[in-house]
Amino acid sequence: MKGSNFLVALAFLALASSFAIAYDPSPLHDFCVATDDASSGVLVNGKFCKDPDHVTADDFFYSGLNIASETSKQLGARTNLLTVDSIPGLNTNGLSIVRIDYEANGGLNPPHHHPRASEILTVLEGTLYAGFITSNPDHRVFAKVLKAGDVFVFPFGLIHFQLNIGKNPAVAIAALNSQNPGVVTTANTVFGASPSINPDVLTRAFHLDKDLVTKLQRQEWVNPSDLNSYS
Repeated sequence: MKGSNFLVALAFLALASSFAIAYDPSPLHDFCVATDDASSGVLVNGKFCKDPDHVTADDFFYSGLNIASETSKQLGARTNLLTVDSIPGLNTNGLSIVRIDYEANGGLNPPHHHPRASEILTVLEGTLYAGFITSNPDHRVFAKVLKAGDVFVFPFGLIHFQLNIGKNPAVAIAALNSQNPGVVTTANTVFGASPSINPDVLTRAFHLDKDLVTKLQRQEWVNPSDLNSYS
């Protein structure tokens, strides 16, 4: 009996540990600046740690987030997400930051979610309609009209969006609690999958005509951060 209780406890601890390591781990040192140099021999969060003696202030620095980016013709928005790949000093700190530019009258950061992060967004300029949708079975929409100085939170892993409803361009800055939050854009993932999902799946799932599904699958689906789509 004691042996079976021990196995149950061990299984519970193993399950708890699997959840614990699903998020960015806490650092065990002052910093672990990411590097591609495998000779360092220490791998944390999928990144090798730079020799501390060779770390400089530039490893924690980025310049240019104040500069507006050209927006996509398709979406009227552009995201500039700075992760550990942009700022090596973010490694093990569980942080990233993004600037979002929206063109006037409808610039859209389309419905998407971050599989590894929650997000807090601050509007710097303009007027946004922003919100998120809860999971099954309720699908509740929590949305607000945000103006300069307003702050809104998008909970972990939930689909969210921002639409510029103003007559002028808008700008927002958001922080995310992962050094690599990931982005899954809903429409792109479903209709722009490669290879394409069997149209019968999408026809039934979305209650759409099959011809419309195949037409949507033939379209180009632009990622808000894709530099190649801004021309």
